[in-house]
Amino acid sequence: MVFRIIIICLLSITLYSCQKKKEIIYEPQKKISAFKLYEEGLNAFEKNDFFYASKKFSEAELNFENVELAAKSAIMAAYSLYGINFYEESLKNLENYLKIYPADRNVIYAHFLIAVIYFEQISDEKKDINPLLKAKNKIRFFLNKYPNTDYAIDLKFKKDLINNQLASKEMYIAKYYISVKKWVPAINRLKTIVKEYEKTIFIEEALHRLVEIHYYLGLEEEAKKYASILGYNYNSGDWFKQSYKILNKDYKISKKMKISDKKDKNKKSFFKKIIEIIK
Repeated sequence: MVFRIIIICLLSITLYSCQKKKEIIYEPQKKISAFKLYEEGLNAFEKNDFFYASKKFSEAELNFENVELAAKSAIMAAYSLYGINFYEESLKNLENYLKIYPADRNVIYAHFLIAVIYFEQISDEKKDINPLLKAKNKIRFFLNKYPNTDYAIDLKFKKDLINNQLASKEMYIAKYYISVKKWVPAINRLKTIVKEYEKTIFIEEALHRLVEIHYYLGLEEEAKKYASILGYNYNSGDWFKQSYKILNKDYKISKKMKISDKKDKNKKSFFKKIIEIIK
């Protein structure tokens, strides 16, 4: 009798447990609204909370079924990262954006932002020239592909600044070679300025230095050639006046460049041959 009662109790507990399990209802997860995520990102962006904004824009991109809205979210996420100087992360987002949405209407802006990020990473070109060259290449790409856009005006100005920095580096190295009387590498650096950076502020000095070096080496025809270029383009400048003095014999050679012995004089004929080779 006791055994039967125990069995009945156990069966009752089991039935009750099963019935309780059946009552558990799992509600389906609600789909996150992409529009709501984008709105949250936009609100954070307007409050300058760029990190949170980038997170929400990225989530919105994943949830938008509309390609155009997804692309817009992606570009906003990249721009938000740029806003807090997360350059590497922003560049990565922009490169992914260009791969996934190559036909989007904001592609031009993406290329522009990449160029700006490279430009803003330029620090000291004398120590590391790579960021400067990356910026120059990206700006050149943009100006060739989108020359008539509003963004091109800003990038043309940045290109001029970059060229001035590159010319400055060439002049810095050229002056070093002049100081140690390494004439051939000095001439090559100065010629680089004349050929590649003729619109920079260093062009006049580069032409004058070429006049000065060639005159010192006894290559007067070469000196006259560069003096004529300098005079034709910049005849009112101080550098031309200095070159004019050299060629009109009213000039004193500085101590750094003064010929002091026969050995230096013999260098003239040697350099005539070298200059002919490197022309």
